[in-house]
Amino acid sequence: MTDVILETRDMSKEFKGFTAVNQVNLKVERGHIHALIGPNGAGKTTCFNLLTKFLTPTSGSILFNGADITALKPAQIARLGIIRSFQISAVFPHLTVMQNVRVGLQRPLGTSFHFWKSDYTLRALNDAAMALLEEVDLASFADSLTADLPYGRKRALEIATTLAMQPELMLLDEPTQGMGHEDVHRVTELIKKVSSGRTILMVEHNMSVVSGICDKISVLQRGALLAEGTYEQVSCNPQVMEAYMGNTTGVLEGAH
Repeated sequence: MTDVILETRDMSKEFKGFTAVNQVNLKVERGHIHALIGPNGAGKTTCFNLLTKFLTPTSGSILFNGADITALKPAQIARLGIIRSFQISAVFPHLTVMQNVRVGLQRPLGTSFHFWKSDYTLRALNDAAMALLEEVDLASFADSLTADLPYGRKRALEIATTLAMQPELMLLDEPTQGMGHEDVHRVTELIKKVSSGRTILMVEHNMSVVSGICDKISVLQRGALLAEGTYEQVSCNPQVMEAYMGNTTGVLEGAH
């Protein structure tokens, strides 16, 4: 019996007669890194927006730890432990790296926006913030202004601020988008590292990232689930090759 943390049952979304997501049945197992992939226009972003409650399904349901969360709002599911990263660059550019993580740490305490609190009362959070920065290899940048960070390091900081909110399920929206090879490698390793004891669902275009770290992959095409399985299973699937490249003879590696 697998332990399913997130499940969708016949989840569909229509926009004025256009079906963007069509009866998707997804099961994300606890402790897994699970990727949602598919060609452009496959419905990945809509699916993600449904799961994070920025959109409401036209029909079907979404369950988290067995409880129906279909009607909940984004703030309500965040309190349950479903935290989405990268929907907006989740950092304040004119605060230091340390201050950004501290803001994330304050959210579960219910003191989110107490910027006016004296620095002394916030100092208690510094140890926890430093521990998170060490986890994402940013300790040496603690006092740097966030605006000055290189792009890949900003993404690492977003992961740290997401971790600060104590997610049970982390949702990462194209975490390596727009990155050079070195940053892609660093962020991929980071995702693998922080997945320990957590569950991650990610939308990702880069096949080498997906093949390297994901336990399970769900492939969407035209809003419907086309295939599911390990990278090895999915990459050999003729329908998946056809969806990505228009033929069944190539290899999936080219589908960036």
